[in-house]
Amino acid sequence: MKNVWIIDDDRSIRWVLEKALSREALPHRSFENALDAFNALEDEQPSVIVSDVRMPGESGLTLVKKVKAAYPHIPVIIMTAYSDLDTAVQAFQGGAFEYLPKPFDVEQALALIRRAAQGTELVAKVDTVPSAGEREMLGQAAPMQDVFRAIGRLSQSHVTVLITGESGTGKELVARALHEHSPRKGKAFIAINTAAIPKDLLESELFGHERGSFTGAAATRQGRFQQAEGGTLFLDEIGDMPMDLQVRLLRVLQDGEYYRVGGQAPMQSNVRIIAATHQNLDDRVKAGLFREDLLHRLNVVRLRLPALRERSEDVPLLMRHFLAKSAKTLGGEPKSLTATAMAQLKAFGFPGNVRQLENICHWITVMAPGQSVDAADLPPEVKSAAELESTKKTVAAIFTPATSVPPKTSNDEAPANDAIVYAASGNGEPWQAQLAASFTHAMAKNEAAPGERLTKEFEETLIRTALAQTKGRRIEASIWLGWGRNTLTRKIHELGLDNAV
Repeated sequence: MKNVWIIDDDRSIRWVLEKALSREALPHRSFENALDAFNALEDEQPSVIVSDVRMPGESGLTLVKKVKAAYPHIPVIIMTAYSDLDTAVQAFQGGAFEYLPKPFDVEQALALIRRAAQGTELVAKVDTVPSAGEREMLGQAAPMQDVFRAIGRLSQSHVTVLITGESGTGKELVARALHEHSPRKGKAFIAINTAAIPKDLLESELFGHERGSFTGAAATRQGRFQQAEGGTLFLDEIGDMPMDLQVRLLRVLQDGEYYRVGGQAPMQSNVRIIAATHQNLDDRVKAGLFREDLLHRLNVVRLRLPALRERSEDVPLLMRHFLAKSAKTLGGEPKSLTATAMAQLKAFGFPGNVRQLENICHWITVMAPGQSVDAADLPPEVKSAAELESTKKTVAAIFTPATSVPPKTSNDEAPANDAIVYAASGNGEPWQAQLAASFTHAMAKNEAAPGERLTKEFEETLIRTALAQTKGRRIEASIWLGWGRNTLTRKIHELGLDNAV
């Protein structure tokens, strides 16, 4: 390997990479700015260039374009602490070999340098750099960086893409990004939710209809395919498309033509298809609900979006973004979260993903009383989840199953120190097994909502025990239970335990 060039105005970054390359006996040379490095290329061409993005003078993105124009064989790895979608796309469109967000793992960086030096170069050349749109994609977590990389690598492709992921993860946002960073960006982007349109209307919605083709068809109508001609058609919730329409969609993908409802002449289609679903299409194929040949046509490139719980480190970034967006819409200054409130939100599961987080930010902007938002000011669903998690921890601490049944005394009673564990164990069985048996028995009897009854009985047992041990002192009991005093008071009232002690 010839020299590895490091270009970064940050001395500490240069030092770390120099030490790592020296340890591996890899020759290297460092530069503080892009201009000096580019000028040095006249005398020497390195095996790999590793460059920062933001530096005094020329940026790393400008350097990539200049290097790829004059020395297309030299792979350039872009480093940046500003790991957003536009930077990733611009890096790949400029011809970068790879995109390395800071902070990075040194061993990962070395492996990347070796791979680049071996000539496994992936280059995408373009003439223009897209501008940032209003629909911003944010994320610094590794799973989102993978999504950014994929969008960058697909930026000059017309290939069909299947986006999978839970509801609320931003599948349409990714579809728009794929369109806006593609050669079709000047054409139409048409989105349609196939699950939201009745089956009888979906065919006409997609392919259009001729006048008089059915009752109510008073005029010829363009379908979504015709509206998206030359651009991108986004088919959301493709897994719910009826089987007969799957056949028609398959023909468009195979032959590039379709017929309007009631039409006799074929219509030519030049449309890029991006499909999305929250369902497992492989399972739907096995169940006979989705055509396997259509899945293969759609699944040219599959792009999975991570759930928000898989990238909880992005929660603060997203919260700040959506709180600022809400404040701009409603007027006023963006609200800020205390460390306690932010920690509680990061621990929240967000079953509705980013969409739910955005709604929570709207709720906070309207409902939180002060400019600084504490845990007590968060929406009910967040506080309830926190209380449930606290309850689980309390239960786990109190009712840890014994490894063996405590020895009985002569009067057939458990020792005082093991009273709780022994009572939970019953006849030598862990209390969880008895609870499972009770729940299973109730289900077998077809009891309505047995989980609700057992949960109430469980909480009642905890509360009675805590109040008995603390002689009715609720503040002390709430501490043992891991709840707030208000939570304990509310549960006492709901369970009718006001006279428990």
